[in-house]
Amino acid sequence: MLGNLSGWHLIAVLFIILLMFGAPKLPALAKSLGQSMKILRKEVSSDADTTVEAKTAEPKTDAS
Repeated sequence: MLGNLSGWHLIAVLFIILLMFGAPKLPALAKSLGQSMKILRKEVSSDADTTVEAKTAEPKTDAS
């Protein structure tokens, strides 16, 4: 579906977004998107670290 977009389509979509949000709001929108991506990357990396730690920890055995 998205593979059929050409350069002109992308320019049109960007123009429509510019009209909808207005030029003054776009820097704030980009900043909040960047902060969200930073938080997402941090959470994904901490989740991956937790998974690695859980796999390398010695399994507890029950001495029953």
